[in-house]
Amino acid sequence: MASRHREPLLTRLLALGVGLLGMTSAHAFDDAAADRALAFSRRQLERTATGLSADTTRSPKSSLGGSWRLVEHTDKVGWTQGFFPGALWYVYESGRERVWRERADAWTRPLEVQKTNTATHDLGFKLMPSFGHAYRLTGDPFYRDVLLTAAGSLATRFHPTVGVIDCCDWNDPPWHVALVTDTLVDLELLFWAARHGGDPRWNDQALRHALKTLEHMVRADGGTFHVVDYDDTGRILFRGTFQGYSDGSTWARGQAWAIYGFTMAYRYTRDPRLLEGARKVTEYYLAHLPADSVPPWDFDAPADQRQKDSSAAAITASALLELSTYVGEPAAGRYRGAALAMLDHLASPAYLAEGTSSPGILLHGVAFYRTPIKPQGDDIDASLIYGDYYFIEALQRFKQSSPGMPPDAGTPPDAGTPPDAGTPPDVGSPDAGSPPEQRPPGPPEPGDGEPPTREGGCAAAPGALLTVLALWPWLARARRRPSTR
Repeated sequence: MASRHREPLLTRLLALGVGLLGMTSAHAFDDAAADRALAFSRRQLERTATGLSADTTRSPKSSLGGSWRLVEHTDKVGWTQGFFPGALWYVYESGRERVWRERADAWTRPLEVQKTNTATHDLGFKLMPSFGHAYRLTGDPFYRDVLLTAAGSLATRFHPTVGVIDCCDWNDPPWHVALVTDTLVDLELLFWAARHGGDPRWNDQALRHALKTLEHMVRADGGTFHVVDYDDTGRILFRGTFQGYSDGSTWARGQAWAIYGFTMAYRYTRDPRLLEGARKVTEYYLAHLPADSVPPWDFDAPADQRQKDSSAAAITASALLELSTYVGEPAAGRYRGAALAMLDHLASPAYLAEGTSSPGILLHGVAFYRTPIKPQGDDIDASLIYGDYYFIEALQRFKQSSPGMPPDAGTPPDAGTPPDAGTPPDVGSPDAGSPPEQRPPGPPEPGDGEPPTREGGCAAAPGALLTVLALWPWLARARRRPSTR
């Protein structure tokens, strides 16, 4: 009887020790690997900036090899224009070299035209990587004022009855009031602006949207729909996909946006529901990853259509490095270990564009795979500027946690001072009222344990193994003790 009750505990402890040992030693990603990847990224960005120096009115979007496909900064539907200047700002941050500031500013300022664009939810993608980093790194009020105007434009898309930012005009019809996973990341513009001189109601709108996403877009198993469409009363008309394999599948980059978006929203609000949401979608993602930690474009795509999407891996790696700082062990170590495994594979010859004809940094991204909605697909097996941006961000975040780095290197934009406190809105509340209660950035919430240590790699493995060995004599005695039941 004793062994029947004690052996599962022994087995679990041994599995934990071996799991921790394997997790910390299975990857070889370290400062040297990060430095090599960042140096290559810098060379590629310099090559692009130099080649396009006469034209700062367009930014790179994608490449199938040889040259960039460019998008005009005036394009109201395009969503990728902010990532190239954002990457340039990250390079400037790492060394504070004047030439990189000038390059970043040169590609940022032409995007000012987007601040009055009310036709799309994508103002966050366009302006937070560009103007957001510009203001964070320079303090120039010009950049802040553009962001505040843009936040006001984005707020016009908030549907007060449904409680979401309506995605876009370009797909109406068939959509009515459309909620998409991507918008979670766009919410940062509203969260940030509400803390930097903007309307405090923008915080309410962003929070209500995030909670509605958690309620209606995240499935019970942690997977996500890509689109939820409502009528004007808030009744759900459709739940499915636009870029995924099928309505019931989980589009990998959509899942990555969910991980990143819920994590970012928790940074600003400290609402425990958002942290729970971030962890739920993360667990699904990690449970469905292949051996090389880079997902197929859709987790449910059939075997003959499982093209890798490196952009989803880069987004998730960056998000997990942040998420790991909001939870206690063992989750913190597992999330960080998963992020480093992703970076390790992305920085390998299998995915890094070094030695190829691509002007990008990462290979094997998928913008839009072939589906009935878009039979020819778009940018399949390509370098994608947003994959490159989040890869650099993840590398910066990793370096920021390494000894000897400046304390602000690679940090997310400052959450700032919260708006006036109030009562958090319920998920389905049609009227959020006053701004929700805000907690300043700080240690993890009660019950999450102590903040994780920053030590990674093999250095963490001996402690896990020694813990199990130290418990072994007690466990052996426990197994021999007769049962009292």
